[in-house]
Formats: sequence, C-alpha cells, structure tokens
Amino acid sequence: MTPLLNAAVYYLIFGVLMDAKDGVADYVPFLITGIFVWTFTSNTILAGTRAISGNLGLVRALHFPRASLPISLSLQQLQQLLLSLAALVMILFGLGQYPTWSWLLAVPALLCQALFNTGVALVLARLAARTPDISQLMPFVLRTWMYASGAMWSIQNLANSGRFPDGVVLALQCNPAAVYIDLMRFALIESYTSAQLPPHVWALAAGWALVAFAGGFVWFWKAEETYGRG
Repeated sequence: MTPLLNAAVYYLIFGVLMDAKDGVADYVPFLITGIFVWTFTSNTILAGTRAISGNLGLVRALHFPRASLPISLSLQQLQQLLLSLAALVMILFGLGQYPTWSWLLAVPALLCQALFNTGVALVLARLAARTPDISQLMPFVLRTWMYASGAMWSIQNLANSGRFPDGVVLALQCNPAAVYIDLMRFALIESYTSAQLPPHVWALAAGWALVAFAGGFVWFWKAEETYGRG
C-alpha cells in the first residue's frame, strides 16, 4: 500500500503540478512501476543498515556467518516485493496493460536488481555496524538518489531536451536504479515494450549486479571478526 500512496502523491506533485507527464506515454503505469521498483531498492538498503547494529545481541551471543543477516533481510524484501507485484499487476490491468511475452523479462530484471540491492545492503551493514548513525542519514541519501533515478520523470525526455551536458545525461542513464526501473517498464508497459531498448541496458544491469554483490560480499566478509565488538 505504501508504494501506491507514494505514487499518488508523486503524481500530484510531478505529474500535475510540475507537468512531468508531458511527453511521457502511459504516465500513470510509468510512474507506478517506477515507484514499486524503487521501493524495493530503498527498503533493502535501509534494512541493510540495521542488519548488524539492530542484532548486536544475536551477533555477540552466537557464532555464525554474519553475512547471513543482511542477506536474509534482502530475501525478506524480495519476498515482500513479490507480494507487492501482485498489487502492481492488478493496477496495470486496470490501466489497460495486459500480460505479453515481454513480462517474462521482469524475472531476470528483478534477479539483477535483487543481487545489486543485496550487495549495497552488505556494504551499508558493515558501515552501520561501526557508525549506527548512518541509518539516520540514509533516508535523505536515498531520497536524493530516487529523484535522480527517473522514477517520476523521464530521463529520455531530459536527454532529448538538450538542456544538460551529455556527461550528465549519461551518468543519469547509467545510474543502477534507473537501469532497473527502465527494464521493468520495458517488460511491463506496452508502449515501452514496442520501443527499441538500447543493448547496453542489460549489460549494465548484469554488470551492476555482479560488481555490487561480489564487491559487497567480499568487503563485508573482510570485517567478519569485528562485528559485535566495541
């Protein structure tokens, strides 16, 4: 319900007051899909910041792989997303978006996103284990990241406008959150499925997933013996 309420608020602010829907096909499905996908990343990362600092009693009492804590929280968020997707599908039905073969592309897109989210959660879990105040800072960081990820507005329209340097547009397009949002829109929304998806998008999605998960796991594991001390 929270992503849907957020989408309603963002529609009023961005779609109506700021007219971000201008030039965006199927803006309501565009917006709702973006918010649901972003919420998955945001909630997983926030859960990661509490993985160690929120379970210090367990960490100090038992010996077990500490990485299991942020990974299990990431899996919980994935499970929650799958439940939320049922609501998203019903909303898309109501907006005239019906299943096609392209919907199957949502599976690898979500898998890549889940790996990326878990990797970032592992990084934040280690940082927050030493500096718990990071969990208070992250909502502001995540809100800024969301605004830069095209969840409520079209990065492509920004690129077409020519108002920003190519380097800025490229950075926005390569933003991992924007990549996963674009892939889900391409999979689920007919007007985007019929467009030509740039071939580099899938490579970026897989690359971000592998780098974040592998790098995050190794970095977290290197501090395995320090968690719960001090």
